[in-house]
Amino acid sequence: MKGKLKTLALAASVFIGALLMIFMINQLYLFSGLLGALHPYAGYSVLFLGAAAFAFILVHAYSIWTPPSRPAFPENETSPSYPAYARHLARTLCVHPSHPEPMLKNGDSRWVKTNLKLLEVDALNATKELATKNFFIGAFAQNTSYGTTTSLMNNLKLVWRIYRLHHRSAHGKDVLKLYRITYESLPLSDFHKEELPSHIKPVVQAAFSNTLSSLLPGGNLLTPLFLNLFLAGATNTYLTCLTGIISMRYCQALSEEDTGEILNRSKFEASFMLREIISECNPILSVTVSNAVKKAGADSLDRVQPSPGGGNLAQDIVSHLAHSLKNIIRENVEAEKDNP
Repeated sequence: MKGKLKTLALAASVFIGALLMIFMINQLYLFSGLLGALHPYAGYSVLFLGAAAFAFILVHAYSIWTPPSRPAFPENETSPSYPAYARHLARTLCVHPSHPEPMLKNGDSRWVKTNLKLLEVDALNATKELATKNFFIGAFAQNTSYGTTTSLMNNLKLVWRIYRLHHRSAHGKDVLKLYRITYESLPLSDFHKEELPSHIKPVVQAAFSNTLSSLLPGGNLLTPLFLNLFLAGATNTYLTCLTGIISMRYCQALSEEDTGEILNRSKFEASFMLREIISECNPILSVTVSNAVKKAGADSLDRVQPSPGGGNLAQDIVSHLAHSLKNIIRENVEAEKDNP
């Protein structure tokens, strides 16, 4: 089924491209004929310039789409093709500004590995940055079209940023290949029930961590609300971490041995990054939810009208309790602001 869809998409692309070319050539011919009626050489000049522009666009588009030829991908570091592939990476990889030998031209394996380690730090920082954003997007905009679209755009942006970190020049074929490989490596891209426990485990472990239980605001009344926000944000964060780490590992693969364990290594690293992000985001989420609920409670208590003179005993008790609770809530909010 997948092969048939690829064939259909390729045939449709070729057909649409051919129609577009025929339309443009026909318009160019009509325009040259119109100018040729005014001057004999004007029509030929327009045809020549138009043909040169078409050729330039086609050649430039082909160079952008197709990456330059590369050596065979080695099976391991002892393969005969490994030195040639390392030299190819030295020519195509972005050189990190902090590299101790940025001007080395031959690009041996040691130089390439040092450069990849430095680029890995930048890629992990970019992953953590967007994963942190997706935590709050998942928590506060869960089950909304805005939240889903924003999270997806952040993940696409993350893969592109990691690709640009590792490549001096971008090529459409390589970019689409990285997007496809990353998507196919994510859970549920090709549904297998046996994969679910390994992906659910880090989120559940974070939910039952001691840090989370100590941050539950407002006691048992707010526990379900807070857990719901947390689980949605943590799941979103885990998928973003997994997306960034998988794409980074594919960009940094030096041999087929490296690509064999990418998914397992990425799940392990994503679970650790998830814990790190949660330890930073949970206090913010806890304080935000707690203050919002306290403010909402105080606003609700403001609506309780004071008991009029001559009211019954029940009205006096309700009015007094509302006034007391309102003062307690406001004192707690001010105390938290003074001692964050």
